Amino acid sequence: MGTVKTLVADNPLVIFSKTTCSISYSIKALMKSFGANAAIYELDEIPNGQQVEGELLGLGCSPSVPVVYIGKKLVGGSNEVMSLNMRSELKPLLIKANAIWL
Repeated sequence: MGTVKTLVADNPLVIFSKTTCSISYSIKALMKSFGANAAIYELDEIPNGQQVEGELLGLGCSPSVPVVYIGKKLVGGSNEVMSLNMRSELKPLLIKANAIWL
């Protein structure tokens, strides 16, 4: 099993990020504004970050961060997340995945 699948398996919301990426910061702040407690993997801080980044690129994630998984499903990067939010589809998706509760 790949490292990405292993990291995503136990969490309803996973964000792959880099500490130096301002777009990643915005996506993390958006998720926190919904009250979601994401599992965040900072690729520039974890020991196998380059390997994980390579896997994300192999999955078609370009750029490699931010990458968001909700309910173990790849949602995509910032464009996809912001589009979901603009269509008012992000919050229901987070609720369905048990990433937030109301």
